[in-house]
Amino acid sequence: MSENSPDSSGKIGYVVLGATKAEGGTRTVSFRLGGESDLPFIGMNTGQGSIPLVAFEICDDPEYWSPIVTSYTGDLSNDAREWAGVAEKQYGADIIRLYLTSTKRRGFDNFSSITTVMEEVLSGTGLPLVVEGSNEPAIDSDVFQRCGEAGEGERLLLGTAEAGRYRSVAAAALAYHHSVLAQSPIDINLAKQLNILLREIGVKADHIMIDPYTGTLGYGFEYSYSVMERIRSAALKGDTDLAMPMITSATDSLSVKEVREADPAALEDIAVEWEFYAALSSAIAGSSVVCVRHPKTVPLLKSAFRELWAGKMPGEA
Repeated sequence: MSENSPDSSGKIGYVVLGATKAEGGTRTVSFRLGGESDLPFIGMNTGQGSIPLVAFEICDDPEYWSPIVTSYTGDLSNDAREWAGVAEKQYGADIIRLYLTSTKRRGFDNFSSITTVMEEVLSGTGLPLVVEGSNEPAIDSDVFQRCGEAGEGERLLLGTAEAGRYRSVAAAALAYHHSVLAQSPIDINLAKQLNILLREIGVKADHIMIDPYTGTLGYGFEYSYSVMERIRSAALKGDTDLAMPMITSATDSLSVKEVREADPAALEDIAVEWEFYAALSSAIAGSSVVCVRHPKTVPLLKSAFRELWAGKMPGEA
């Protein structure tokens, strides 16, 4: 380890997302996240760990999506299958994160449509999937059951598990051999507690990813960053309850005041900049996967990660 790293023999554990045909699934690629025994972007030439990945977020009901994104994507956002394919082939995403926003409609009871959406997105892209459920406790069990079953064999990441509601997502993950996205409200102790709760009901450590939750730049991100650093440092000091890879989303950046009140002529560029810098900072703090929604943010992040991985600052010759 480098001289700037915590004194430890700890190491970040591995989580595998996606399953190729040889692994029993249908994905064209799978990712083994984790494995670092150093702070982010330090000593990477040793081959430890993996370069941060970019997940592109889509949904099955764009009514609840940022108009900054939907004005760019147009009709594409009305077809989750096609949207996932374009995110892979044109935007260059590494992972697709699907939000089942259709479940936000009160009285939702057509659970068969969830299976349909899952099957369409799985057929539209060969990338690993992160799937976000209903966020409605009354229907969580049914929604996660459908998601888990439709993606059986694909090694999905199902979310979101929180301290007050984690059993339904954990049950689906255990039944269909998926991983769990464990989110806590910017607090290292709560993150640890949730991981312990998940492990107590049978979810293995190598099937958990930590979402420490992040504010956006200028709106609490500085505290989020420090919590992420504390989680990573604790893991490297040997705390196995926190030694899981992290995943974060920078999408709140698209709704901050500075973006909402931007000059319409510069709105898109400003939105992308806010999302890019929040996601980049999250990766530097230790996130293995950063999630974004604007297509233009994806190539910017991937380029920055490649340069940092090579030991250069973004833009440095």
